[in-house]
Amino acid sequence: MKISLNSLKTFTKADLSTDKLIDKIGAQLGAVDEFINFGEKYQHVVIVKVVSCQKHPNADKLALCKIDDGGVVKNINREDDGTVQVVCGAPNVREGLIVAWLPPGATVPDTFGKDPFVLEARELRGSVSNGMIASPKELALGDSHEGILEIDGDHKPCTDFAAAFGLKDDVVIDIENKMFTHRPDCFGFLGLAREIAGIQGLPFKSPDWYITNPEFPAVEAEELPLTVKNEVPKLAQRFTAITMRDVKVGPSPVWLQVELAKVGQKSINNIVDYTNYFMLVTGQPLHAYDYDKVKSLSSGETKLVIRQPKKGEKVKLLDGKVIEPRAEAIMIATDKQLIGIGGVMGGADTGVGLETTNLIIECANFDMYSVRRTSMAHGLFTDAVTRFNKGQSPLQNLAVSAKIVDEIRKYAGGKVASELIDDNHTDGKLAKVKVSAGFINSRLGVKLSDSEISKLLENVEFKVEAKGENLEITAPFWRTDIEIPEDIVEEVGRLYGYDHLPLELPKNVIVPTAKDPLLVAKAEIRQRLAQAGANEVLTYSFVHGNLLQKTGQDSKKAYQIANALSPDLQYYRMSLIPSLLDKIHGNIKAGYDEFALFELGKSHGMENGEDKEGLPREFELAALVVTAKDKLKKTGAAYYQACKYLEELVGDGALEFKPVSAAMKDYQVVQPYDLNRTALVSIKDGEFLGIIGEFKPSVTASLKLPKYTAGFEVDITVLQPLLAAGPSYLPLLRFPKVEQDITLKVQAKLSHQELYEFVDKELGANAPDNTHIRLETVDIYQKEDDTANKQVSFRVTITGTNRTLTDKEVNGVLEAIAVAAKTKLKAERI
Repeated sequence: MKISLNSLKTFTKADLSTDKLIDKIGAQLGAVDEFINFGEKYQHVVIVKVVSCQKHPNADKLALCKIDDGGVVKNINREDDGTVQVVCGAPNVREGLIVAWLPPGATVPDTFGKDPFVLEARELRGSVSNGMIASPKELALGDSHEGILEIDGDHKPCTDFAAAFGLKDDVVIDIENKMFTHRPDCFGFLGLAREIAGIQGLPFKSPDWYITNPEFPAVEAEELPLTVKNEVPKLAQRFTAITMRDVKVGPSPVWLQVELAKVGQKSINNIVDYTNYFMLVTGQPLHAYDYDKVKSLSSGETKLVIRQPKKGEKVKLLDGKVIEPRAEAIMIATDKQLIGIGGVMGGADTGVGLETTNLIIECANFDMYSVRRTSMAHGLFTDAVTRFNKGQSPLQNLAVSAKIVDEIRKYAGGKVASELIDDNHTDGKLAKVKVSAGFINSRLGVKLSDSEISKLLENVEFKVEAKGENLEITAPFWRTDIEIPEDIVEEVGRLYGYDHLPLELPKNVIVPTAKDPLLVAKAEIRQRLAQAGANEVLTYSFVHGNLLQKTGQDSKKAYQIANALSPDLQYYRMSLIPSLLDKIHGNIKAGYDEFALFELGKSHGMENGEDKEGLPREFELAALVVTAKDKLKKTGAAYYQACKYLEELVGDGALEFKPVSAAMKDYQVVQPYDLNRTALVSIKDGEFLGIIGEFKPSVTASLKLPKYTAGFEVDITVLQPLLAAGPSYLPLLRFPKVEQDITLKVQAKLSHQELYEFVDKELGANAPDNTHIRLETVDIYQKEDDTANKQVSFRVTITGTNRTLTDKEVNGVLEAIAVAAKTKLKAERI
């Protein structure tokens, strides 16, 4: 946001030196990106009068002019009457004009700071020209260079141009826009002037015209009827329009051209310049339409319609672009076609030009989020967008409308030709906040009284009333950001001065901060898996829809990102396993033949439902995949290798494994797994922990995985108590262990889980007292010619805790297991 210090001083006092004021703005208002000595480029420009103008004897398009500078420019060749000769080729040069003269030695302002062009006395077609009479372009006031600048108003020859138009020693300050993201009022000169007065401790009073309910002139010319239809009141909270007749469109007054030039805007014509200027003053964008052009594009009565575009509609904008607006854009249209994008840019078909005589003046308020999305979608970044996407107050629309109507009546000859149309969908209420001085002081660390707080706020036009122990503070109509007591704290802190707040270190106790159990659990998981040889990876929480498809998951059940970081990151992942599987092939190609990858992260999925606040439920998960290249010809099943890693986390015997139930087979987290080679994992008390298994052939093929691949995914919050308990301690046994294998032939349909649990139960029931027992699966074998049965081998390890066991005792245990298996499971011992 740029503002000229000289322009600022027309609204408020600023008696500090420029350096001190800039420092104060940076400390209390917003970071100053840069400041420019803007008036320096005009230091040699002089206002003069053309006292005679004759045709050049040797050139048809040149004129010999004599100018009167009052003798202020020294060391220059003069005529006998004291005038100075200048050759000029502008078609509008004539006797009696008041113009801007650049004498020899002056730098052309438009070239200042670039490739400076310094003028000198030179001969043109046999006649000497002492410098030049400047056009608006040469003075850096606009793009027009077809004619010289005609200075209006009462300016005497010999006047310094910079002094006459507030440019003397003027400095333009550029304050970072991001500092004002929540302060739409500070995107106008009034708002900045008010704040600068406030931080100096000075009271500020807005101009008399800046009020919520100004009076509009009665209709004073033949009526120009207009109808406004607002089809999107939620996106266009307020839309005002008024028509004006007999407007004289032409060059702007020089003071207006200068004010626009200070902030980097070029003059177009007086009507467009007035709309731009009062946008700069108030932060409220305005737009002027050529009434007759709008009428010609309407069927019957002249109509403005605020709506969203229809499919296939296009609009030509003021910058010449033709676009097909996004479906949700706010459009301005007639009843026949689009004529502009609300809050972004007007259309070329209804723009104001020199031929315009009748106007429609629009002052509206559009939804900030819609304007921002439309601007981004089409790459349209205008001054209006900059202000609308900060959320301008709809309560200032009437004030700004009334002011520009008044200006056009006075200085462009316009006459009001309709009543004001005010399509208003706001409640018009001003924000009120109750807060105590104690609340403010406790947060700022100061001891301000009620009266001191009131003074600070009243300086910037807040209304403050004492209500018992509290202050009731009413925000002014332009402050849409004031809602809660903390907003008042921020106001007081800034206006009082952050540099006045006490610098004290916060008091704290020396008791160590309690550790976060979840962070401790994650650290423990990382340590145990890393010690077991696994490698941690960190992948995006967002995945491509193709990855979900390749792993069998349904993207319709995943949350889709509306504004994805890239096309490859479209959906929030429902589990960590797809992300890990996606990394296997790349590592295999990189030369890693055998490895394990793990990741800790969060997942979200629609099937998990929402929490109490209506937000997607999230789960803290740990996932691991283990793999080995096919050429290694690993024996056994990858499932058991994954089990070993899981046991590194929780210890042996702490988990229960069960087949995937019919109720869970449709869950998205289960989809990548081969359900015939997968188990659901629970802890001993039955609480569900996660899933472990090998993967479907379709997943293996689509992601180019080795056949020896398996993995698991578990809930960290369920795993946490087991990790917190730490590993169980068992002293080294003093007596030798006895190992025996037992092989049982059972029906193929009997699940391994059922058989394992049966053998484990019988082992515990028949083992001698004072022993430590362990059961593990050694092999599962099925003959090609006997698909109805399978042979499962278990290894039983029994160790006495107070004596050495005999083979006879162990054989007795195995025999008891065999007898029970034959009786209850019809199993045969091999």
